[in-house]
Amino acid sequence: MTLPPTPPAEATPPIAEATAPVADEASAPSTAPSSPAARSAAALLAELVRQGVSDIVLSPGSRSQPLALAAAALERTGAVALHVRVDERVAGFTALGLAVESGRPVVVVCTSGTAVANLHPAVLEAHHSGVALIVLTADRPAELRGIGSNQTTRQPGIFGEALRADWDVPAPDEHSTAAEAVELAELAVRASLDGPVHVNLAYREPLSGDPADIEPPAGLEPGPVPQASPPVEPVIAHVHPDDATVVIAGHGAGDDAERLAVALGAPLIAEVSSGARFGRHAVVAYRDVLRGPHGDAVGRAIVVGHPTLSREVPLLLERDDVETIVVRSRGAEPYNPGRRARIVDAVEVEGEPDAAVVRRWVGGWVAMSRAVLESQAPEDPAPDLDLAVSGERGVRAAFAKAELAVLRAPVDRGMLARALWASTWPHDRLVMAASRLIRVADAIVPGKAISVHANRGLAGIDGTVSTATGIAVAAARGGAKGTTRVLAGDLALVHDAGALLVPLQAEVAAGLRVHVFVGNDRGGTIFDALEVAETARADDYERVMRTPQAVDFAALAAAGGWAYRRVTTRAELDDALTAPEPLLLVEVPFDA
Repeated sequence: MTLPPTPPAEATPPIAEATAPVADEASAPSTAPSSPAARSAAALLAELVRQGVSDIVLSPGSRSQPLALAAAALERTGAVALHVRVDERVAGFTALGLAVESGRPVVVVCTSGTAVANLHPAVLEAHHSGVALIVLTADRPAELRGIGSNQTTRQPGIFGEALRADWDVPAPDEHSTAAEAVELAELAVRASLDGPVHVNLAYREPLSGDPADIEPPAGLEPGPVPQASPPVEPVIAHVHPDDATVVIAGHGAGDDAERLAVALGAPLIAEVSSGARFGRHAVVAYRDVLRGPHGDAVGRAIVVGHPTLSREVPLLLERDDVETIVVRSRGAEPYNPGRRARIVDAVEVEGEPDAAVVRRWVGGWVAMSRAVLESQAPEDPAPDLDLAVSGERGVRAAFAKAELAVLRAPVDRGMLARALWASTWPHDRLVMAASRLIRVADAIVPGKAISVHANRGLAGIDGTVSTATGIAVAAARGGAKGTTRVLAGDLALVHDAGALLVPLQAEVAAGLRVHVFVGNDRGGTIFDALEVAETARADDYERVMRTPQAVDFAALAAAGGWAYRRVTTRAELDDALTAPEPLLLVEVPFDA
Protein backbone atom coordinates (compact mmCIF):
# COMPACT_ATOMS: atom_id res chain seq x y z
CA MET A 1 0.00 0.00 0.00
CA THR A 2 1.27 3.48 -0.82
CA LEU A 3 0.82 6.03 1.94
CA PRO A 4 0.26 9.74 1.30
CA PRO A 5 3.55 11.62 1.37
CA THR A 6 4.45 12.70 4.89
CA PRO A 7 7.38 14.79 6.06
CA PRO A 8 10.37 12.83 7.39
CA ALA A 9 11.13 13.09 11.09
CA GLU A 10 14.02 15.51 10.76
CA ALA A 11 11.99 17.81 8.52
CA THR A 12 8.84 17.87 10.65
CA PRO A 13 8.50 21.17 12.47
CA PRO A 14 7.84 21.14 16.22
CA ILE A 15 4.28 21.71 17.31
CA ALA A 16 2.85 25.08 17.97
CA GLU A 17 2.69 27.28 21.00
CA ALA A 18 -0.86 27.48 22.29
CA THR A 19 -2.74 30.71 21.77
CA ALA A 20 -3.81 30.97 25.41
CA PRO A 21 -5.63 34.02 26.74
CA VAL A 22 -3.53 36.57 28.64
CA ALA A 23 -3.67 36.01 32.40
CA ASP A 24 -5.51 38.53 34.58
CA GLU A 25 -3.00 40.99 36.08
CA ALA A 26 -4.69 40.59 39.46
CA SER A 27 -4.17 36.84 39.55
CA ALA A 28 -1.32 35.36 41.56
CA PRO A 29 1.75 34.55 39.46
CA SER A 30 2.48 30.86 38.95
CA THR A 31 5.71 29.46 40.32
CA ALA A 32 5.61 26.44 37.98
CA PRO A 33 8.03 26.51 35.05
CA SER A 34 6.73 27.00 31.54
CA SER A 35 6.67 23.78 29.53
CA PRO A 36 7.05 23.68 25.73
CA ALA A 37 5.66 20.11 25.87
CA ALA A 38 2.49 21.25 27.63
CA ARG A 39 2.03 24.25 25.33
CA SER A 40 2.48 22.22 22.16
CA ALA A 41 0.15 19.43 23.33
CA ALA A 42 -2.56 21.96 24.18
CA ALA A 43 -2.15 23.72 20.84
CA LEU A 44 -2.41 20.49 18.87
CA LEU A 45 -5.53 19.25 20.68
CA ALA A 46 -7.22 22.65 20.40
CA GLU A 47 -6.61 22.71 16.66
CA LEU A 48 -7.88 19.14 16.27
CA VAL A 49 -11.10 20.27 17.95
CA ARG A 50 -11.38 23.18 15.50
CA GLN A 51 -11.00 20.61 12.72
CA GLY A 52 -14.00 18.60 13.93
CA VAL A 53 -12.78 16.29 16.71
CA SER A 54 -15.33 15.98 19.53
CA ASP A 55 -13.99 12.91 21.41
CA ILE A 56 -10.64 12.05 22.95
CA VAL A 57 -9.98 8.60 24.38
CA LEU A 58 -7.03 8.48 26.78
CA SER A 59 -5.01 5.78 28.47
CA PRO A 60 -2.92 7.34 31.28
CA GLY A 61 0.87 7.35 31.28
CA SER A 62 3.86 9.46 32.23
CA ARG A 63 5.26 10.60 28.89
CA SER A 64 1.76 11.44 27.60
CA GLN A 65 0.91 13.70 30.54
CA PRO A 66 1.07 16.90 28.44
CA LEU A 67 -1.69 15.52 26.20
CA ALA A 68 -3.66 14.13 29.15
CA LEU A 69 -3.72 17.40 31.10
CA ALA A 70 -4.56 19.41 27.99
CA ALA A 71 -7.42 17.02 27.21
CA ALA A 72 -8.77 17.39 30.76
CA ALA A 73 -8.64 21.17 30.43
CA LEU A 74 -10.52 20.99 27.13
CA GLU A 75 -13.22 18.81 28.68
CA ARG A 76 -13.74 21.25 31.55
CA THR A 77 -14.73 23.94 29.05
CA GLY A 78 -17.13 21.61 27.23
CA ALA A 79 -15.07 21.72 24.05
CA VAL A 80 -14.58 17.96 23.90
CA ALA A 81 -15.67 14.72 25.59
CA LEU A 82 -12.81 12.89 27.32
CA HIS A 83 -13.01 9.12 27.88
CA VAL A 84 -10.37 7.57 30.15
CA ARG A 85 -9.58 3.85 29.75
CA VAL A 86 -6.80 2.08 31.66
CA ASP A 87 -6.27 -0.58 28.98
CA GLU A 88 -5.05 0.72 25.62
CA ARG A 89 -6.76 -2.09 23.72
CA VAL A 90 -10.09 -1.11 25.31
CA ALA A 91 -9.30 2.54 24.54
CA GLY A 92 -8.60 1.83 20.88
CA PHE A 93 -11.83 -0.03 20.27
CA THR A 94 -13.84 2.50 22.27
CA ALA A 95 -12.46 5.18 19.95
CA LEU A 96 -13.40 3.01 16.98
CA GLY A 97 -17.00 2.78 18.17
CA LEU A 98 -17.19 6.51 18.83
CA ALA A 99 -15.94 7.24 15.32
CA VAL A 100 -18.34 4.77 13.70
CA GLU A 101 -21.40 6.23 15.44
CA SER A 102 -20.48 9.93 15.42
CA GLY A 103 -19.10 10.08 11.89
CA ARG A 104 -16.23 12.22 13.19
CA PRO A 105 -12.51 11.50 13.57
CA VAL A 106 -11.70 10.41 17.13
CA VAL A 107 -8.38 10.98 18.90
CA VAL A 108 -6.86 8.19 20.99
CA VAL A 109 -3.91 9.06 23.24
CA CYS A 110 -1.37 6.81 24.92
CA THR A 111 2.10 6.90 26.41
CA SER A 112 5.25 5.30 25.02
CA GLY A 113 6.42 1.69 24.80
CA THR A 114 4.08 -1.30 24.95
CA ALA A 115 1.11 1.07 25.27
CA VAL A 116 1.49 1.91 21.58
CA ALA A 117 1.56 -1.75 20.54
CA ASN A 118 -1.67 -2.40 22.43
CA LEU A 119 -3.46 -0.02 20.05
CA HIS A 120 -2.46 -2.12 17.03
CA PRO A 121 -5.60 -4.33 16.88
CA ALA A 122 -7.92 -1.31 16.78
CA VAL A 123 -5.69 0.44 14.23
CA LEU A 124 -5.82 -2.65 11.99
CA GLU A 125 -9.61 -2.83 12.24
CA ALA A 126 -9.88 0.89 11.45
CA HIS A 127 -7.52 0.40 8.49
CA HIS A 128 -9.55 -2.40 6.95
CA SER A 129 -12.88 -0.67 7.68
CA GLY A 130 -11.85 2.87 6.73
CA VAL A 131 -12.65 4.33 10.18
CA ALA A 132 -11.26 7.76 11.15
CA LEU A 133 -8.85 7.32 14.08
CA ILE A 134 -6.13 9.81 14.99
CA VAL A 135 -3.58 8.02 17.15
CA LEU A 136 -1.42 10.35 19.27
CA THR A 137 1.47 8.50 20.92
CA ALA A 138 3.91 10.17 23.28
CA ASP A 139 7.62 9.38 22.84
CA ARG A 140 11.10 10.24 24.12
CA PRO A 141 13.05 12.99 22.38
CA ALA A 142 15.80 12.13 19.92
CA GLU A 143 18.60 12.15 22.51
CA LEU A 144 16.89 9.35 24.51
CA ARG A 145 16.25 7.04 21.57
CA GLY A 146 18.54 4.18 20.68
CA ILE A 147 20.38 4.14 24.03
CA GLY A 148 18.26 1.64 25.95
CA SER A 149 16.22 4.34 27.69
CA ASN A 150 13.34 3.09 29.82
CA GLN A 151 9.99 2.54 28.05
CA THR A 152 11.51 3.51 24.73
CA THR A 153 11.20 1.58 21.48
CA ARG A 154 10.94 2.49 17.83
CA GLN A 155 7.42 3.91 17.60
CA PRO A 156 7.51 5.59 14.14
CA GLY A 157 6.33 2.99 11.67
CA ILE A 158 5.10 0.61 14.39
CA PHE A 159 1.72 0.25 12.65
CA GLY A 160 3.32 -0.56 9.32
CA GLU A 161 1.13 0.05 6.27
CA ALA A 162 -2.12 0.14 8.26
CA LEU A 163 -2.16 3.94 8.12
CA ARG A 164 -3.03 6.78 5.82
CA ALA A 165 -0.21 8.91 7.22
CA ASP A 166 2.51 8.62 9.87
CA TRP A 167 4.34 11.58 11.41
CA ASP A 168 7.28 11.52 13.81
CA VAL A 169 7.28 14.97 15.40
CA PRO A 170 10.44 16.24 17.16
CA ALA A 171 10.21 17.58 20.69
CA PRO A 172 9.05 21.21 20.79
CA ASP A 173 11.12 23.92 22.41
CA GLU A 174 10.70 27.55 23.47
CA HIS A 175 10.90 28.67 19.82
CA SER A 176 7.92 26.62 18.63
CA THR A 177 5.24 28.62 16.84
CA ALA A 178 1.47 28.39 16.55
CA ALA A 179 1.25 27.80 12.80
CA GLU A 180 2.87 24.38 13.03
CA ALA A 181 0.10 22.88 15.19
CA VAL A 182 -2.52 24.24 12.83
CA GLU A 183 -0.86 22.64 9.82
CA LEU A 184 -0.30 19.27 11.51
CA ALA A 185 -3.85 19.03 12.87
CA GLU A 186 -5.38 19.90 9.51
CA LEU A 187 -3.25 17.32 7.71
CA ALA A 188 -4.05 14.64 10.31
CA VAL A 189 -7.82 15.17 10.18
CA ARG A 190 -7.97 15.19 6.39
CA ALA A 191 -5.85 12.06 6.09
CA SER A 192 -7.96 10.29 8.75
CA LEU A 193 -11.11 10.61 6.62
CA ASP A 194 -9.81 7.55 4.74
CA GLY A 195 -8.68 5.62 7.82
CA PRO A 196 -6.29 5.74 10.78
CA VAL A 197 -3.32 8.10 11.07
CA HIS A 198 -0.45 8.10 13.55
CA VAL A 199 1.18 11.17 15.07
CA ASN A 200 4.17 10.23 17.21
CA LEU A 201 4.98 13.13 19.53
CA ALA A 202 8.36 13.46 21.21
CA TYR A 203 8.27 15.40 24.49
CA ARG A 204 11.21 16.67 26.51
CA GLU A 205 10.97 17.39 30.24
CA PRO A 206 9.46 19.33 31.90
CA LEU A 207 6.37 17.50 30.69
CA SER A 208 3.96 19.71 32.61
CA GLY A 209 4.29 23.11 34.18
CA ASP A 210 2.42 26.39 34.39
CA PRO A 211 -1.37 25.74 34.20
CA ALA A 212 -1.59 28.66 31.79
CA ASP A 213 0.28 26.53 29.24
CA ILE A 214 -2.79 24.33 28.71
CA GLU A 215 -5.56 26.89 29.12
CA PRO A 216 -7.96 26.34 26.17
CA PRO A 217 -8.90 29.29 23.94
CA ALA A 218 -12.22 30.89 24.89
CA GLY A 219 -15.29 29.69 23.01
CA LEU A 220 -13.59 26.65 21.52
CA GLU A 221 -15.95 23.99 20.15
CA PRO A 222 -15.71 21.22 17.53
CA GLY A 223 -15.82 22.61 14.04
CA PRO A 224 -17.35 20.94 11.00
CA VAL A 225 -15.54 17.87 9.76
CA PRO A 226 -13.76 18.63 6.47
CA GLN A 227 -15.29 17.00 3.44
CA ALA A 228 -13.38 14.11 1.94
CA SER A 229 -12.00 14.93 -1.47
CA PRO A 230 -13.74 13.00 -4.26
CA PRO A 231 -11.64 10.92 -6.67
CA VAL A 232 -9.93 13.11 -9.25
CA GLU A 233 -11.33 10.96 -12.06
CA PRO A 234 -14.00 8.67 -10.59
CA VAL A 235 -14.51 5.35 -12.32
CA ILE A 236 -18.19 4.80 -13.13
CA ALA A 237 -19.71 1.48 -14.17
CA HIS A 238 -22.70 1.92 -16.48
CA VAL A 239 -24.93 -1.16 -16.28
CA HIS A 240 -28.29 -2.18 -17.71
CA PRO A 241 -30.87 -4.27 -15.84
CA ASP A 242 -31.00 -7.93 -16.87
CA ASP A 243 -32.03 -11.33 -15.53
CA ALA A 244 -28.59 -12.51 -14.44
CA THR A 245 -27.35 -9.82 -12.02
CA VAL A 246 -27.19 -10.01 -8.22
CA VAL A 247 -26.19 -7.27 -5.79
CA ILE A 248 -24.02 -8.39 -2.87
CA ALA A 249 -24.02 -6.11 0.18
CA GLY A 250 -21.21 -6.84 2.61
CA HIS A 251 -20.41 -5.15 5.90
CA GLY A 252 -20.82 -1.39 5.78
CA ALA A 253 -22.55 -1.32 2.40
CA GLY A 254 -25.37 0.92 3.62
CA ASP A 255 -28.80 1.46 2.12
CA ASP A 256 -27.32 2.46 -1.24
CA ALA A 257 -26.96 -1.26 -1.96
CA GLU A 258 -30.69 -1.83 -1.45
CA ARG A 259 -31.54 1.04 -3.80
CA LEU A 260 -29.11 -0.33 -6.39
CA ALA A 261 -30.78 -3.76 -6.25
CA VAL A 262 -34.20 -2.20 -6.80
CA ALA A 263 -32.95 -0.03 -9.66
CA LEU A 264 -31.41 -3.08 -11.36
CA GLY A 265 -34.28 -5.42 -10.62
CA ALA A 266 -31.76 -7.75 -8.97
CA PRO A 267 -31.81 -10.07 -5.95
CA LEU A 268 -30.09 -8.57 -2.91
CA ILE A 269 -27.63 -10.72 -0.96
CA ALA A 270 -27.28 -8.58 2.16
CA GLU A 271 -25.19 -9.69 5.10
CA VAL A 272 -26.56 -9.02 8.54
CA SER A 273 -24.19 -6.10 9.26
CA SER A 274 -24.44 -4.59 5.78
CA GLY A 275 -27.01 -1.93 6.60
CA ALA A 276 -28.91 -3.08 3.50
CA ARG A 277 -30.77 -6.13 4.82
CA PHE A 278 -34.30 -4.99 4.09
CA GLY A 279 -36.75 -4.50 1.26
CA ARG A 280 -38.53 -6.70 -1.29
CA HIS A 281 -35.33 -7.88 -2.98
CA ALA A 282 -33.54 -9.20 0.12
CA VAL A 283 -32.66 -12.91 0.04
CA VAL A 284 -32.17 -14.22 3.58
CA ALA A 285 -31.15 -17.82 2.85
CA TYR A 286 -28.71 -16.75 0.16
CA ARG A 287 -26.17 -19.48 0.94
CA ASP A 288 -28.63 -22.25 0.02
CA VAL A 289 -29.96 -20.40 -3.02
CA LEU A 290 -26.44 -19.75 -4.34
CA ARG A 291 -25.74 -23.48 -4.18
CA GLY A 292 -28.71 -24.24 -6.44
CA PRO A 293 -29.78 -23.47 -10.01
CA HIS A 294 -30.42 -19.80 -9.23
CA GLY A 295 -26.78 -19.39 -8.25
CA ASP A 296 -25.68 -21.19 -11.42
CA ALA A 297 -27.67 -18.66 -13.47
CA VAL A 298 -25.78 -15.62 -12.13
CA GLY A 299 -23.79 -13.84 -14.84
CA ARG A 300 -22.91 -10.62 -13.08
CA ALA A 301 -22.33 -9.70 -9.42
CA ILE A 302 -22.05 -6.16 -8.10
CA VAL A 303 -20.37 -5.96 -4.69
CA VAL A 304 -20.86 -3.12 -2.22
CA GLY A 305 -19.14 -3.24 1.18
CA HIS A 306 -17.05 -6.07 2.55
CA PRO A 307 -18.60 -9.58 2.49
CA THR A 308 -17.15 -11.88 5.15
CA LEU A 309 -19.84 -14.25 6.41
CA SER A 310 -20.06 -17.06 3.85
CA ARG A 311 -18.00 -19.27 1.61
CA GLU A 312 -20.60 -19.17 -1.14
CA VAL A 313 -20.08 -15.49 -1.99
CA PRO A 314 -16.32 -15.70 -2.69
CA LEU A 315 -16.88 -18.93 -4.64
CA LEU A 316 -19.37 -17.08 -6.84
CA LEU A 317 -16.97 -14.18 -7.43
CA GLU A 318 -14.15 -16.56 -8.36
CA ARG A 319 -16.15 -18.11 -11.21
CA ASP A 320 -14.85 -17.34 -14.70
CA ASP A 321 -18.38 -16.98 -16.08
CA VAL A 322 -19.39 -14.24 -13.61
CA GLU A 323 -18.59 -10.61 -14.36
CA THR A 324 -17.68 -8.97 -11.04
CA ILE A 325 -17.97 -5.25 -10.35
CA VAL A 326 -16.76 -4.02 -6.95
CA VAL A 327 -17.73 -0.58 -5.68
CA ARG A 328 -14.78 0.85 -3.81
CA SER A 329 -15.40 1.73 -0.13
CA ARG A 330 -13.58 4.86 0.91
CA GLY A 331 -10.39 3.98 2.75
CA ALA A 332 -10.92 0.21 2.64
CA GLU A 333 -9.26 -2.45 0.54
CA PRO A 334 -11.51 -3.54 -2.37
CA TYR A 335 -13.01 -7.01 -1.97
CA ASN A 336 -11.69 -9.04 -4.89
CA PRO A 337 -11.37 -12.78 -4.14
CA GLY A 338 -11.12 -13.72 -7.81
CA ARG A 339 -8.45 -11.05 -8.45
CA ARG A 340 -10.17 -10.04 -11.67
CA ALA A 341 -12.99 -7.75 -10.54
CA ARG A 342 -13.57 -4.38 -12.13
CA ILE A 343 -13.05 -1.82 -9.32
CA VAL A 344 -15.23 1.30 -9.63
CA ASP A 345 -16.23 4.30 -7.55
CA ALA A 346 -19.92 4.16 -8.41
CA VAL A 347 -22.53 2.31 -10.46
CA GLU A 348 -25.03 4.09 -12.69
CA VAL A 349 -28.07 2.13 -13.87
CA GLU A 350 -29.19 2.88 -17.41
CA GLY A 351 -32.77 2.02 -18.21
CA GLU A 352 -35.62 0.53 -16.19
CA PRO A 353 -35.91 -3.14 -15.25
CA ASP A 354 -38.68 -5.10 -16.99
CA ALA A 355 -41.45 -5.91 -14.50
CA ALA A 356 -41.93 -9.44 -15.84
CA VAL A 357 -38.20 -10.14 -15.59
CA VAL A 358 -38.12 -8.84 -12.01
CA ARG A 359 -41.03 -11.10 -11.02
CA ARG A 360 -39.30 -14.11 -12.50
CA TRP A 361 -35.70 -13.39 -11.50
CA VAL A 362 -36.04 -11.70 -8.10
CA GLY A 363 -39.25 -13.54 -7.25
CA GLY A 364 -37.57 -16.88 -7.83
CA TRP A 365 -34.72 -16.07 -5.43
CA VAL A 366 -37.03 -14.75 -2.72
CA ALA A 367 -39.43 -17.70 -3.03
CA MET A 368 -36.58 -20.21 -2.84
CA SER A 369 -35.16 -18.44 0.21
CA ARG A 370 -38.54 -18.57 1.93
CA ALA A 371 -38.92 -22.26 1.16
CA VAL A 372 -35.48 -23.00 2.60
CA LEU A 373 -36.23 -21.16 5.84
CA GLU A 374 -39.59 -22.89 6.26
CA SER A 375 -38.02 -26.30 5.69
CA GLN A 376 -35.30 -25.70 8.27
CA ALA A 377 -37.45 -24.40 11.13
CA PRO A 378 -40.68 -22.48 11.61
CA GLU A 379 -40.26 -18.82 12.37
CA ASP A 380 -41.82 -19.13 15.85
CA PRO A 381 -44.08 -21.94 17.12
CA ALA A 382 -46.55 -19.51 18.67
CA PRO A 383 -50.05 -20.82 19.47
CA ASP A 384 -53.05 -19.70 17.42
CA LEU A 385 -54.45 -16.75 19.37
CA ASP A 386 -57.98 -17.43 18.14
CA LEU A 387 -58.01 -20.57 20.24
CA ALA A 388 -57.71 -18.49 23.42
CA VAL A 389 -61.27 -17.19 23.03
CA SER A 390 -62.87 -20.44 21.92
CA GLY A 391 -66.18 -21.39 23.47
CA GLU A 392 -64.88 -24.86 24.17
CA ARG A 393 -63.12 -25.33 27.46
CA GLY A 394 -60.85 -28.06 26.10
CA VAL A 395 -59.68 -25.84 23.23
CA ARG A 396 -58.83 -23.03 25.64
CA ALA A 397 -56.95 -25.45 27.83
CA ALA A 398 -55.00 -26.71 24.84
CA PHE A 399 -54.10 -23.13 23.96
CA ALA A 400 -52.86 -22.44 27.50
CA LYS A 401 -50.77 -25.61 27.41
CA ALA A 402 -49.25 -24.69 24.05
CA GLU A 403 -48.52 -21.15 25.24
CA LEU A 404 -46.79 -22.48 28.35
CA ALA A 405 -44.70 -24.82 26.19
CA VAL A 406 -43.49 -21.88 24.14
CA LEU A 407 -42.52 -19.90 27.24
CA ARG A 408 -40.68 -22.90 28.69
CA ALA A 409 -38.83 -23.69 25.45
CA PRO A 410 -35.05 -23.74 25.97
CA VAL A 411 -33.12 -20.94 24.30
CA ASP A 412 -30.90 -22.08 21.44
CA ARG A 413 -28.71 -20.00 19.15
CA GLY A 414 -31.41 -19.42 16.58
CA MET A 415 -33.93 -18.28 19.19
CA LEU A 416 -31.40 -15.89 20.72
CA ALA A 417 -30.45 -14.37 17.37
CA ARG A 418 -34.08 -14.00 16.25
CA ALA A 419 -35.15 -12.50 19.58
CA LEU A 420 -32.43 -9.83 19.62
CA TRP A 421 -33.13 -8.98 15.99
CA ALA A 422 -36.88 -8.73 16.60
CA SER A 423 -36.36 -6.58 19.72
CA THR A 424 -34.06 -4.08 17.99
CA TRP A 425 -35.69 -1.07 16.35
CA PRO A 426 -34.41 1.92 14.39
CA HIS A 427 -33.80 3.89 17.59
CA ASP A 428 -31.67 1.01 18.98
CA ARG A 429 -28.29 -0.35 17.93
CA LEU A 430 -27.16 -3.96 17.60
CA VAL A 431 -23.48 -4.92 17.78
CA MET A 432 -22.38 -8.44 16.84
CA ALA A 433 -19.11 -10.09 17.80
CA ALA A 434 -17.01 -12.26 15.52
CA SER A 435 -18.61 -15.34 17.06
CA ARG A 436 -20.66 -18.25 15.79
CA LEU A 437 -23.80 -16.27 16.56
CA ILE A 438 -23.31 -13.67 13.81
CA ARG A 439 -23.33 -16.46 11.23
CA VAL A 440 -26.45 -17.96 12.79
CA ALA A 441 -28.14 -14.57 12.60
CA ASP A 442 -26.97 -14.00 9.03
CA ALA A 443 -28.57 -17.28 7.96
CA ILE A 444 -32.02 -16.76 9.49
CA VAL A 445 -33.02 -13.23 10.51
CA PRO A 446 -35.48 -11.46 8.17
CA GLY A 447 -35.07 -8.12 6.47
CA LYS A 448 -35.26 -5.10 8.75
CA ALA A 449 -33.87 -1.58 8.48
CA ILE A 450 -32.00 -1.26 11.77
CA SER A 451 -28.54 -0.10 12.86
CA VAL A 452 -26.18 -3.09 13.02
CA HIS A 453 -22.44 -2.99 13.57
CA ALA A 454 -19.72 -5.61 13.67
CA ASN A 455 -15.95 -5.29 13.47
CA ARG A 456 -15.75 -7.09 10.12
CA GLY A 457 -12.76 -5.23 8.67
CA LEU A 458 -10.57 -8.03 9.99
CA ALA A 459 -13.41 -9.97 11.65
CA GLY A 460 -11.33 -10.23 14.82
CA ILE A 461 -12.62 -11.32 18.19
CA ASP A 462 -11.07 -8.20 19.75
CA GLY A 463 -12.85 -5.29 21.35
CA THR A 464 -16.53 -6.05 20.78
CA VAL A 465 -17.85 -4.65 24.07
CA SER A 466 -15.46 -1.70 23.91
CA THR A 467 -16.66 -0.88 20.39
CA ALA A 468 -20.28 -1.20 21.49
CA THR A 469 -19.65 1.10 24.45
CA GLY A 470 -18.15 3.71 22.15
CA ILE A 471 -21.16 3.44 19.83
CA ALA A 472 -23.56 3.74 22.77
CA VAL A 473 -21.76 6.74 24.29
CA ALA A 474 -21.82 8.63 20.98
CA ALA A 475 -25.47 7.76 20.41
CA ALA A 476 -26.53 8.88 23.90
CA ARG A 477 -24.63 12.15 23.57
CA GLY A 478 -26.34 12.76 20.25
CA GLY A 479 -29.75 12.42 21.91
CA ALA A 480 -30.54 8.97 20.51
CA LYS A 481 -32.85 6.88 22.64
CA GLY A 482 -33.04 3.14 22.87
CA THR A 483 -30.58 0.43 23.80
CA THR A 484 -27.29 -0.75 22.39
CA ARG A 485 -27.45 -4.56 22.45
CA VAL A 486 -24.43 -6.80 21.99
CA LEU A 487 -24.62 -10.38 20.70
CA ALA A 488 -21.41 -12.21 21.56
CA GLY A 489 -20.00 -15.64 22.20
CA ASP A 490 -18.30 -16.47 25.47
CA LEU A 491 -14.75 -16.26 24.13
CA ALA A 492 -15.42 -12.87 22.51
CA LEU A 493 -16.65 -11.53 25.84
CA VAL A 494 -13.73 -13.00 27.80
CA HIS A 495 -11.35 -11.49 25.24
CA ASP A 496 -12.73 -8.02 26.02
CA ALA A 497 -13.48 -8.51 29.72
CA GLY A 498 -11.64 -5.28 30.53
CA ALA A 499 -14.44 -3.31 28.88
CA LEU A 500 -16.81 -4.43 31.64
CA LEU A 501 -14.53 -2.93 34.29
CA VAL A 502 -14.68 0.65 32.97
CA PRO A 503 -16.52 3.09 35.31
CA LEU A 504 -19.49 4.39 33.33
CA GLN A 505 -21.57 6.17 35.97
CA ALA A 506 -21.42 9.55 34.23
CA GLU A 507 -22.36 8.00 30.89
CA VAL A 508 -25.28 6.14 32.47
CA ALA A 509 -26.51 9.39 33.97
CA ALA A 510 -26.44 10.84 30.44
CA GLY A 511 -28.66 8.06 29.10
CA LEU A 512 -26.25 5.22 28.28
CA ARG A 513 -27.89 1.78 27.93
CA VAL A 514 -25.81 -1.26 26.98
CA HIS A 515 -27.13 -4.82 27.23
CA VAL A 516 -24.66 -7.62 26.47
CA PHE A 517 -26.11 -11.04 25.58
CA VAL A 518 -23.44 -13.73 25.74
CA GLY A 519 -24.14 -17.16 24.31
CA ASN A 520 -22.08 -19.42 26.54
CA ASP A 521 -20.76 -22.41 24.58
CA ARG A 522 -18.03 -22.89 27.21
CA GLY A 523 -15.51 -22.61 24.41
CA GLY A 524 -15.06 -21.91 20.71
CA THR A 525 -17.73 -23.97 18.97
CA ILE A 526 -17.36 -21.76 15.91
CA PHE A 527 -14.61 -24.15 14.83
CA ASP A 528 -16.93 -27.16 14.85
CA ALA A 529 -17.95 -26.42 11.26
CA LEU A 530 -14.34 -26.48 10.01
CA GLU A 531 -12.48 -29.48 8.66
CA VAL A 532 -10.21 -29.54 11.70
CA ALA A 533 -13.10 -30.75 13.85
CA GLU A 534 -13.16 -33.97 11.82
CA THR A 535 -9.44 -34.50 11.26
CA ALA A 536 -7.76 -33.56 14.55
CA ARG A 537 -7.43 -35.78 17.61
CA ALA A 538 -10.43 -35.13 19.84
CA ASP A 539 -8.40 -34.17 22.91
CA ASP A 540 -6.06 -31.93 20.90
CA TYR A 541 -9.00 -30.25 19.19
CA GLU A 542 -10.70 -29.62 22.52
CA ARG A 543 -7.63 -28.06 24.07
CA VAL A 544 -6.13 -25.93 21.30
CA MET A 545 -9.21 -25.07 19.19
CA ARG A 546 -12.30 -25.17 21.42
CA THR A 547 -10.27 -23.75 24.36
CA PRO A 548 -12.87 -24.46 27.07
CA GLN A 549 -13.44 -21.75 29.67
CA ALA A 550 -15.21 -21.77 33.04
CA VAL A 551 -15.65 -18.05 33.67
CA ASP A 552 -18.14 -17.00 36.34
CA PHE A 553 -19.98 -14.38 34.31
CA ALA A 554 -22.07 -13.30 37.30
CA ALA A 555 -18.88 -12.48 39.22
CA LEU A 556 -17.40 -10.71 36.18
CA ALA A 557 -20.52 -8.55 35.87
CA ALA A 558 -20.48 -7.74 39.57
CA ALA A 559 -16.80 -6.74 39.41
CA GLY A 560 -17.65 -4.05 36.87
CA GLY A 561 -20.94 -2.94 38.41
CA TRP A 562 -23.14 -4.49 35.72
CA ALA A 563 -26.46 -6.15 36.46
CA TYR A 564 -26.57 -9.86 35.61
CA ARG A 565 -29.20 -12.35 34.48
CA ARG A 566 -29.00 -15.99 33.51
CA VAL A 567 -31.50 -16.99 30.83
CA THR A 568 -32.47 -20.53 29.87
CA THR A 569 -36.09 -20.26 28.61
CA ARG A 570 -38.01 -18.14 26.15
CA ALA A 571 -39.93 -16.45 28.97
CA GLU A 572 -36.71 -15.47 30.73
CA LEU A 573 -35.25 -14.21 27.45
CA ASP A 574 -38.31 -12.06 26.74
CA ASP A 575 -38.05 -10.61 30.23
CA ALA A 576 -34.34 -9.83 29.79
CA LEU A 577 -34.98 -8.07 26.48
CA THR A 578 -37.14 -5.50 28.27
CA ALA A 579 -34.98 -5.20 31.41
CA PRO A 580 -34.72 -1.69 32.89
CA GLU A 581 -31.08 -1.86 34.01
CA PRO A 582 -28.81 0.52 32.05
CA LEU A 583 -25.83 -1.88 32.12
CA LEU A 584 -26.80 -5.54 31.86
CA LEU A 585 -24.94 -8.78 31.14
CA VAL A 586 -27.23 -11.65 30.12
CA GLU A 587 -25.72 -15.13 30.08
CA VAL A 588 -27.42 -17.68 27.83
CA PRO A 589 -25.92 -21.16 28.34
CA PHE A 590 -26.14 -23.55 25.40
CA ASP A 591 -26.23 -27.30 25.89
CA ALA A 592 -24.46 -28.07 22.61
